[in-house]
Amino acid sequence: MLLPNAEFAYNRAPSKATGLSPLKVVYEIDPISPLDLTPLPLDQKPSADTASRVEEIQKIHELVRSRIEKTNASYQAQANKHKKKVVF
Repeated sequence: MLLPNAEFAYNRAPSKATGLSPLKVVYEIDPISPLDLTPLPLDQKPSADTASRVEEIQKIHELVRSRIEKTNASYQAQANKHKKKVVF
């Protein structure tokens, strides 16, 4: 019975690598409660320009990609810090 709450809390927590929560990356919103994720009736949905929405999502995905690459590079540098180059 607590699993949905735990799942919501996990998906709302920001990732160390990206600085954004999975919900923010996928849905472009950071909901406060699970009720914020319920769909609105068709007559109450805000109309948004599709092209601008797609551009916003692509910007977020590029931001996430660059942050993950930066984090991976720092992890790699830390892991390779004490390695010696050996030639056989």
